[in-house]
Amino acid sequence: MKYIVILGDGMADYRQSFLGDKTPLMLANKPFIDNLAKKSEVGLVRTVPCSLKPGSDVANLSVLGYNPEECYSGRSPLEAASIGIELKDTDITARANLVTLSDEQNYQDKTMIDYSAGEISTAEAGELIEYLAKHLNNEKYSLFKGISYRHCLVIDKGSLAGDLTPPHDITKKPIKNHLPNSEQGKELLELMVKSYDLLKDHPVNIKRVKEGKNPANSLWFWGDGTKPNLERFYNKFSKNGGIISAVDLLKGIGKLADMKVIEVEGATGNYDTNFDGKAKACIENLLGGLDFIYLHMEAPDECGHHGDAKNKIYSIEQIDKVVETIATGLEKANEQYKMLILPDHPTPLSIMTHCSDPVPYLLYDSTNQVQGVNSYDEEQASSTGVFVEKGYKLIEKLFN
Repeated sequence: MKYIVILGDGMADYRQSFLGDKTPLMLANKPFIDNLAKKSEVGLVRTVPCSLKPGSDVANLSVLGYNPEECYSGRSPLEAASIGIELKDTDITARANLVTLSDEQNYQDKTMIDYSAGEISTAEAGELIEYLAKHLNNEKYSLFKGISYRHCLVIDKGSLAGDLTPPHDITKKPIKNHLPNSEQGKELLELMVKSYDLLKDHPVNIKRVKEGKNPANSLWFWGDGTKPNLERFYNKFSKNGGIISAVDLLKGIGKLADMKVIEVEGATGNYDTNFDGKAKACIENLLGGLDFIYLHMEAPDECGHHGDAKNKIYSIEQIDKVVETIATGLEKANEQYKMLILPDHPTPLSIMTHCSDPVPYLLYDSTNQVQGVNSYDEEQASSTGVFVEKGYKLIEKLFN
């Protein structure tokens, strides 16, 4: 038996008036997944405990079978693991976004124009982070390059700020009421202000503005945390597992859980990602000896953050093709399989950020088809009355 989680990040949504009072999952043309829904267990699951914020870090840990209330120590330490940063027990990490802020003279009067600086390329971002590191790194602070707009700051013998706001939560909003004010936070704010002064006239940004792109004109720190400690996935579930994702967060979780982190050429973390390459990598690794694959696709979440309904729907339709490719490939190889399809959390188009609402899941067993529902969406999942309160328990349904 092979086991697969298909994770459409942020795929769930609210009914939107501009979509005819429907959700992207209701509107998307996804014939293969909807057909699976007719012969699968379908229900709702709470992936984000009420005690924690609705981040992809918390939610993906939960879907992978880890109780985030016990093991979560912050988002950035998970990403640091992916980058390959060796953390000391006394280190504090923070996610360092390259963002686009408006151009008011006083930093506190600026607005968060774009939390991703126009999905800046990794090459451009790398040049900017190296430049900033030369000017900002010291005995206490060290910047490390990541992918696209996602980077990492390590603080030696620092403290948790406790008041850092995710930039995607304040898109198009003034930053004044979201600036850190704790003792550690004030130091981070000083670095953010210095980064703006260093980046505003950098050649990379001058070129981006000429090309009609958003400049990466400031660092923005958030998601701080301490060194994590995850149990090996194999020890926990007796399954040889792998993770396929374009983002450092998931790769970091995979490394910390001692899972195989599978790289796919052309994986971008957005709707232009190599969907087919991810599907084929999933089949190849399952047939090559792995028992379990966690296939994470970031695209619906990114589209939700940008309020991009068209491409959120498109991304869901591509995920349908991914599911079909994997199912067909395993069936041709005469492999029995169980597949769990779900988002980690909703990223509704109307609010352009995460929320903690329970999400719809679909659990298909190629050896044991059951009476399901007409389609896979939020309303159909709710109609079954099936509800998993503790998200980290859902994977036990998959493996059992």
